[in-house]
Amino acid sequence: MTVQERLADGLYGLGWGTVKKLPEPVAARLGRTVADLAWRRRGKGVRRLESNYARVVPDAAPERLAELSRAGMRSYLRYWMESFRLPAWSAERIRAGFVPKDVHYLTDGLAAGRGVVLALPHLANWDLAGAWVTTELKTPFTTVAERLKPETLYDRFVAYREGLGMEVLPHSGGSAFGTLARRLRDGGLVCLVADRDLSASGVEVTFFGETARMPAGPALLAQQTGALLLPVTLWYDDSPVMRGRVHPPVDVPGSGTRAEKTSAMTQALADAFATGIAEHPEDWHMLQRLWLADLDPGRDPAHPADPGKATA
Repeated sequence: MTVQERLADGLYGLGWGTVKKLPEPVAARLGRTVADLAWRRRGKGVRRLESNYARVVPDAAPERLAELSRAGMRSYLRYWMESFRLPAWSAERIRAGFVPKDVHYLTDGLAAGRGVVLALPHLANWDLAGAWVTTELKTPFTTVAERLKPETLYDRFVAYREGLGMEVLPHSGGSAFGTLARRLRDGGLVCLVADRDLSASGVEVTFFGETARMPAGPALLAQQTGALLLPVTLWYDDSPVMRGRVHPPVDVPGSGTRAEKTSAMTQALADAFATGIAEHPEDWHMLQRLWLADLDPGRDPAHPADPGKATA
């Protein structure tokens, strides 16, 4: 384990061990303070966030983008402060902490005996939404986590999410898709964060007017298992409560090849994600490269990549 990996593991351990013990107003102030410090440093994550917001709000002046990136970092740190504290929240606090609209799409699908795939972008706090599902709806679900380094840090994330009632599968290893399909065929629920492809073999979509790549998994799972595919978007307001919306189902096209169906369904997901992100851009925590023009600058010289690699 490198020094950097040990430091990361120690910091996350400190967060889960210490922040969850703080009174909620103190944790919220701490999050805002850390966010503002990071924003003023203008590291590569903040610069990338601002660059991504420039796609979402293309007519924004530099001052507006700076305001957005500051609000975005505050939202991002709110996510972390909440996540560090979630294991200590009561069931009542979890239930009261999230108010989603149109949940009937989810509950009706599950009641009909169909598996359901919920697909979300990196908006607000997807862990809180998951904890609400397991607590309020009393519905367990399966998700996938990116393998992190060091392994001890990955283990921390798995233990944290399993403690919230989730079954967590590693993204790498090749067996996750089969397990997810089995859960869906049994009428279960699968939740996937699906606005950024980690495999480099995803589906190209048009996203805010430019080409990005998103994972094919949600669409393929829906096709192969007959599960309902539901986009979900989340956002914060000025209260301690997170808001959300379950969007109408993304149907499997009636004709076309599997690849064509997957492409059309993934584009429909991207369109639903874009709707939620455009309404609440400051709650989209995308501090990494997403668009192909940034991943491969040769495809579009108008958008050169940032100096230095973005973190995964």
